[in-house]
Amino acid sequence: MDESDERLMLRFQAGDPRAFEVLVRRHRTPVFSFLLRLTGDRGRAEDLCQEAFLKVIKGAERWEERARFATWLYAIARNLAVDEARRVAFRRAEPLDGPAARAAEVPSGGPSPERAADAALVRPKLEAAVAALPAEQREVFLLREQTGLRFSEIAAVTGTPENTVKSRMRYALEALRQELAALGVTPETASPPWSAAR
Repeated sequence: MDESDERLMLRFQAGDPRAFEVLVRRHRTPVFSFLLRLTGDRGRAEDLCQEAFLKVIKGAERWEERARFATWLYAIARNLAVDEARRVAFRRAEPLDGPAARAAEVPSGGPSPERAADAALVRPKLEAAVAALPAEQREVFLLREQTGLRFSEIAAVTGTPENTVKSRMRYALEALRQELAALGVTPETASPPWSAAR
């Protein structure tokens, strides 16, 4: 049976570097994908992902088992992305919303060839629709759909009341439904391309 993230983190705190390696293998791709969709830039996402795991190492002694490890990790990653966006905005005086995020290459769980073909056609439309969401809605949507965090955990990650998180998710889903319907995408063909990363 796989050890929980929290148990692995406790082992890492006790000096077992192999436990940290397991955590990195388990979370690197989903964290990178989350950061890629937030930043829209593969290079920045890679740098931020590495920085997030460095912060885990540096903060390991202070981590307590009160919250899930994933919640703590995504809070670190999200804060790094927010800080980076502020720096970029300050330096360039450009809008924080960059070009549409490009899909991360995430191995698939093996859908049927027909389903894979449909997903390949829908993926760019879905990615563009997600990238077009307001930043706060996109962030909540990605944290919920890509990482599987509960609303209470998203509230902790973003420092936002849980009801506000739920409201942002509702608005994001409604906006996505409208945008995709306008593009002729049906719910059957619109499974999120990142669902295999969970």
